[in-house]
Amino acid sequence: MSRIGLKPITIPAGVEVKINDKNFMEVKGSKGTLTEQLSPEMDIKIEDNVITVNRPTENKKHKSLHGLTRTLIANMIEGVQNGYSKVLVIEGTGYRAQKQGKKLVLNLGFSHPVEMEDPEGIEVEVPQPNRIIVKGIEKQKVGNYAAVIRSLREPEPYKGKGIRYEDEHVRRKVGKTGK
Repeated sequence: MSRIGLKPITIPAGVEVKINDKNFMEVKGSKGTLTEQLSPEMDIKIEDNVITVNRPTENKKHKSLHGLTRTLIANMIEGVQNGYSKVLVIEGTGYRAQKQGKKLVLNLGFSHPVEMEDPEGIEVEVPQPNRIIVKGIEKQKVGNYAAVIRSLREPEPYKGKGIRYEDEHVRRKVGKTGK
C-alpha cells in the first residue's frame, strides 16, 4: 500500500495542468512550463482542482510506479509555482567562485580555474565568493547540477576544505599526532 501515492494533489491558483490519454503531462505556472511523459499504466484523474493517481493492479511494478508518479506530479507543480534552489558553500584558503556571463568560474586549488557553462533552464548566482546558489524549476536538474559542482572538490574530513551543501555536516577526523 503506497501512502504517498494515495495522497491527492491540490492544484494551486495560477497553475494550469493538462494531461492527455497517454499520461503526457504539461504544467504551466508563473515560473515556466514543465512537460513529462508519465507511465501510461497509471490512472491519473483531474477533478475539481485535485489530482488523484490510481494503480490498475496490486502487482509490484504498479505499486512502485504509484508513489513515483504522484511525487513527480507534485514536484512539477511545486517547481512551476515556487522553483527549487540548492546552496553550496566553498571552504578553503584561496577557494572561490565567480560568475562571468553564463559561466561559473571556480578556483579550487588546481593549477587552472574550472569553468562550467550553465545548463539550459538552470540559473546560478554567486552572491559571495564562497557561496553558490543553483536555481531552477526542475528539481532533478537543480540537484544534479549542484552535485556536479560539489563533485569537483568534495569536502575532505581532515580540514573540511571543499564544496559542500549549506545544510551538510562533514564528520571531521583527527590528524596524525606528532612526536
